[in-house]
Amino acid sequence: MHDSRIDALATQLVGYSIDLKKGEKVLLDLYDVPDSIGVALIREVRKKKAFPFVRVHQARLSREMLKGAEDEQYKVISRHLLAEMKDMDAYLAVRGSNNISETSDVSAQKMQLAMKRMRPVIDHRVKKTKWCVLRWPTSSMAQQANMSTEAFEDFYFNVCLLNYKALLPSMNALKRLMDKTEQVHITGPGTDLKFSIKDIPAIVCGGNYNIPDGEVFTAPVKDSVEGVITHNAPTIYQGIAFDSIRLEFKKGKIIKAEAGAKTKELNRILDTDAGARYIGEFALGFHPVIREPMRDILFDEKIAGSFHFTPGQAYEIADNGNQSQIHWDMVNIQRKDYGGGEIYFDGKLIRKNGIFLPKNLAKLNG
Repeated sequence: MHDSRIDALATQLVGYSIDLKKGEKVLLDLYDVPDSIGVALIREVRKKKAFPFVRVHQARLSREMLKGAEDEQYKVISRHLLAEMKDMDAYLAVRGSNNISETSDVSAQKMQLAMKRMRPVIDHRVKKTKWCVLRWPTSSMAQQANMSTEAFEDFYFNVCLLNYKALLPSMNALKRLMDKTEQVHITGPGTDLKFSIKDIPAIVCGGNYNIPDGEVFTAPVKDSVEGVITHNAPTIYQGIAFDSIRLEFKKGKIIKAEAGAKTKELNRILDTDAGARYIGEFALGFHPVIREPMRDILFDEKIAGSFHFTPGQAYEIADNGNQSQIHWDMVNIQRKDYGGGEIYFDGKLIRKNGIFLPKNLAKLNG
């Protein structure tokens, strides 16, 4: 039986998120998802009198390619994919995952090789197309979230079909506040962090780039970060699961990184290149339906009452000059049930225990 929520999601993605117009070309990048969402997207694109192009991926085949990756091979792959991307006006990726650790046994060298060669493709997609990326609900994701499959599917559609447009006035108010802020101070259990965001624009994310969405992000001045942060949300990167990551900063650089038994793996990733030990993004998350982490960053970075602090590549639209193959969103939840915490802008308390205090930001509290 067809689920009408799939059609509603396709309508939102095509009509609102990428705002597809007549005659435009869109690449539908489908990773381990059922035919139903692909068919719904193709039909919705054609309703707009636009042109769908489809790529279908399987995680185990991708893993096998990565395990034997050669530089000459990935140069060719990158060249072909970049040529395809340059032909597109828009990009929609729907990514399922039957096993979040599928690439955990791919060597770091092979992962870095592929990431380096794919960077021009990703950069063109981000900078030159209208794009949106989202996950697809699977039994594996339900298990990560400690939910039944049916309950997780209900949660997924409630999250993804949020009326983002209704939040835009408050999101824009937060952007204006961040745009005029110079100094940020964040405190909480195991966290005392100070940095500048002066003259780096804040960007509203209201359902246009990621689904689910619900954040406003900027970047710290590259060499301004000082102090310590302890991330209380679990994370996964390059197929490796991490918990309780603790980072110490001096003049913007991560000088000490710990993650319990995974400290060696953490530092290996942070040593990928010079930019991996500097921060490329600072964002406040506030999706009212997303409350708990599940090691899926598209959900976790939007958790109500959270912020994320990202080692690695900065986005060009909020650029602090940091460049890296890495972009690792690490999340800290500041609600009372996670230990609380405070965020100050230029000495003024803006959010306490995950709750925004200014009246014009109250709708972001859910």
